[in-house]
Amino acid sequence: MAEIKINAKSRDFKTKGELNQARKAGKAPGVFYIKGKDPVSIIVNANELNPLIYTSENHIVNLSIDGGESILCLLKDVQFDPVSEKVLHFDLFGMTVGEEIEVEVPLNFVGDAIGVKKGGRIQLALHKVTVKCLPKHFPESIEVDISNLDMGQTITVADLSVENITFLQTDDTLLVSCLVPHEEEEETEDEEVPVSTEPEVIGKGGSDEEE
Repeated sequence: MAEIKINAKSRDFKTKGELNQARKAGKAPGVFYIKGKDPVSIIVNANELNPLIYTSENHIVNLSIDGGESILCLLKDVQFDPVSEKVLHFDLFGMTVGEEIEVEVPLNFVGDAIGVKKGGRIQLALHKVTVKCLPKHFPESIEVDISNLDMGQTITVADLSVENITFLQTDDTLLVSCLVPHEEEEETEDEEVPVSTEPEVIGKGGSDEEE
């Protein structure tokens, strides 16, 4: 698991005006949490978060606050400005040695399904799964091989096998399926029945009187 170094500074300002001014200067405010200690308000250069945000994989953060001892943590939440898409706020959660963590891990689907070669269509049900493991076993992503997936078949959590981690979804949780194409129904032509444009005569009474 690759680690990304981030140097943060503690911050004592919390007003909206101060936060906006910091963001304009290319900073990103955040909070660092760790079990058994009070949260610490921090601020970092916004571009230091890019390797964590603009990726499909998870990374462990090697965080140093005010030049202090490095702490291993995970990026848990990021808030973006809806217009500029700049980082408004982020949360980092510290990891305790020997304690398992719960985290979402992206799925990496690989291979060409045999069902697709027969005309089927792949449908992804999940892009991430939630796992529990020790920090040292934390995976960047989980590979799912769909090469042998035939039409009408599925892959569930029960089909995954990764050492040292526990999946928190149930075994029957669907990950991916290969759909069978809809068969085109043959249209049957109905026999054409001539339609008269003249009104139908239901019946006649007695013989008409001649003038």
